[in-house]
Amino acid sequence: MMNALWFLIIGAVAGWAAGKLMRGHGFGIWVDIIVGIVGAYVGGFALRLLGFAAYGTIGELITSIIGAVILLWVVRLFSGNTVESK
Repeated sequence: MMNALWFLIIGAVAGWAAGKLMRGHGFGIWVDIIVGIVGAYVGGFALRLLGFAAYGTIGELITSIIGAVILLWVVRLFSGNTVESK
């Protein structure tokens, strides 16, 4: 039970951080969690391809953020959704 809760917390933080890093905004708690969780898999896959591994909570969080940023970049690339600078 506690692992599942921790996984959701890391997913929410990673999704929110990725939204901020991509010069956008958060998408709401549920979409942030989904983006963060999917980002964890994407980030883990991408880092393994490069020969890196993540350990511990900080490593998991960094991996999730990297994956979520990649995921958002791909989604925005194909959706044509851009954020204008002010």
